[in-house]
Amino acid sequence: MGAALRRSVSPALVPGSRAFAVYSLKAYIPYYRRNLRIAFPVMLTQLGAALVGLADSIMVGHYGTTDLAAVSLGNGIFFTVMVFSMGSLMGITPLTGQAFVQNDDRRVAMLLQNGLLFTLIVGGITCGLLALCVPFMDRMGQDPAVVEAARPYLITRIAGLLPFLYFCVLKQFLEGLGNTLVAMLVCLALNLLNILLNWVFIFGHWGAEPMGAYGAGLASLIATSLMPVAFFAAILLKAEWRRYLTLFSRRLTSCGCLAELARVGFPIGIQTTMETVLFTLSFIMVGWIGKEALAAHHIANNVADFAFMLSLGVGAATTIRVSHQYGLHDYHAMQMAARASVHLILLMNTVGAALMIGLRNWLPLLFSDDPEVIRIASPLLVFAGLFQYADGLQCVGAGMLRGITDVRRPMHYAFLSYVLIALPLGYVLMFPAGMGVEGMWVSFIVALSLAAFFFHARFRRLTRRLPAA
Repeated sequence: MGAALRRSVSPALVPGSRAFAVYSLKAYIPYYRRNLRIAFPVMLTQLGAALVGLADSIMVGHYGTTDLAAVSLGNGIFFTVMVFSMGSLMGITPLTGQAFVQNDDRRVAMLLQNGLLFTLIVGGITCGLLALCVPFMDRMGQDPAVVEAARPYLITRIAGLLPFLYFCVLKQFLEGLGNTLVAMLVCLALNLLNILLNWVFIFGHWGAEPMGAYGAGLASLIATSLMPVAFFAAILLKAEWRRYLTLFSRRLTSCGCLAELARVGFPIGIQTTMETVLFTLSFIMVGWIGKEALAAHHIANNVADFAFMLSLGVGAATTIRVSHQYGLHDYHAMQMAARASVHLILLMNTVGAALMIGLRNWLPLLFSDDPEVIRIASPLLVFAGLFQYADGLQCVGAGMLRGITDVRRPMHYAFLSYVLIALPLGYVLMFPAGMGVEGMWVSFIVALSLAAFFFHARFRRLTRRLPAA
């Protein structure tokens, strides 16, 4: 008993240990490896999704500036509402992770069964809200030609939402079990299909008519509809996961479990929505300047989003690692895993920022041939590079708190940072201060820096109350 207890205590916690090993590189190396082992497939998954977004923008941008602005507007509306649904499903990951490490198979099966029902409810509501937006797109102060091209694009995205959400809940469930590889394989395969269909439908190849922005939406609809099918097939093929399906029964359908998923998931959904609202309203406000400014803003966002996929991978790994160690009551390992994620994200964002700033005059050429769009987009990439640090740190901070299912307070922090501070500041800097679209990017940096500070301070305050080992 005494030996087991001694083995459970890290040398870093023993007073007098050399330089307090918790701060040494050697102490962190195992945590870097474990975090990266989980994060790497998530990074590739997210990069694959971002690659589709980049391909959409590049292909549609070369089709025409109006269609590029239409995709920007349609995605702005779509993701503002859709991201709440995606965020709401993230609650299943820490809950599943804690039950999994405690070998509670019945609870794991219950979470999956109720998670599928929860997805149907949330997805149905989200599709209804998005459908209500379609008739009002011409009242957002945008160019009429942009609205005309954006409306059919948005309709196709709405049609593919529910299948995509079923893919999301299955992905979140397997992440709770510690598996991130299946999502990577499914996404990479179907994202390649999406890019191929983009080429076919946007420009009109293999007998198809050129469709521009609508073709990009149609390609996404086909690819996302196949995602949950591939994921269910993967679960059925592996006996370890299939056994959770065999435990399904009417008795496992529980209002209490649905309420728990909502209690953890809805604050995450609201938190992620607050961030998305900031970016969506920024597209609308930038659209008041003109379609060239809107297209340039879209380019900078696409490049920043591509780099952010690395942060999402580390953030997801942080949630998984923290939830597993929290479920095992190994609080020292939990804190070490969290710190290791901070180190990794700072290193990755330094590389990403250097690339964006160094290639700022070349990257816009991938998206557009319009000289005015390129002129506006190039300096925005400097802000996008600096923005990476705050964005990565807030992503990891949010992942830490989700791992211990502390989700309500971060929601309040997000509302304060993204809505009450960033939006008014962005408007003032853009118009009264005369900074134009660059002013909006300054407000992004301020908002995400505040959120990162709040999230990390909250995690430190909560984990100080936990026993050391």
